[in-house]
Amino acid sequence: MNQSAPPLQPDQIRAIPLNKLAFVASDTEEARAALDSLSERYGNYSVEDADAIVALGGDGLMLQTLHAHMSSGKPIYGMNRGSVGFLMNEYREDGLEERLAKADITTIRPLEMTAVGEDGTTQKALAINEVSLLRQTSQAARLRISVDGRVRLEELVCDGCIIATPAGSTAYNLSAHGPILPITAHLLALTPISAFRPRRWRGALLPNSAKVDIEIVDPAKRPVSASADHREFRNVTHVAIEESTRLEGLIMFDSDHGWDERILTEMFRY
Repeated sequence: MNQSAPPLQPDQIRAIPLNKLAFVASDTEEARAALDSLSERYGNYSVEDADAIVALGGDGLMLQTLHAHMSSGKPIYGMNRGSVGFLMNEYREDGLEERLAKADITTIRPLEMTAVGEDGTTQKALAINEVSLLRQTSQAARLRISVDGRVRLEELVCDGCIIATPAGSTAYNLSAHGPILPITAHLLALTPISAFRPRRWRGALLPNSAKVDIEIVDPAKRPVSASADHREFRNVTHVAIEESTRLEGLIMFDSDHGWDERILTEMFRY
């Protein structure tokens, strides 16, 4: 039986001319117009035949595209035709092939979430940005947090918490006053949302090898939902999160305004 070849690594991709492009776009009028214009100018191959994927929209489309083509070996280059574009490059039609040839390629690994419901069923999902737990009612959530099998926080009373990747550290995590992580950092951000007890706890930075287990205390009275990016599971009793060791995506940024530069700009914003 023939086995498929392993995905190409960033250094190998840089040595290949990225001439065959597959364009994908969100449903907005602006993104669809860009799709038509760029397809006419550069052609539009199927994803299977393309050297790279160009996503036209906002961060939501980039996440969808990364999820859809995880471990395909196809690098994804986003151009902003949406309202939020931290993961996107500036939209310009001229010189696209030259920009792709010079772009930085970064490997990102998703989080694997396993959530157990009140009925005992188990659900699994991937998160490129973050896994978030949120209270479902007016009652604050009570969470017990373990890292690598050891209880680190016996009780966190809060609206919820976030476990964010470097790619997701500038999204929901940042809005909850969590730390911004460089895209190449081997870290995860564990950030509380409106912590009531312990009131002064601001979260933790964890190695990306950490396995995080969150037990919902008194789930009948204080129900909690768990979300992996855009997938939500309600009435969970236990959630396990760890970075995948088997899946990866490839994201491209312009070399003159890459992720590191965006991170520094955001860190010094006031």
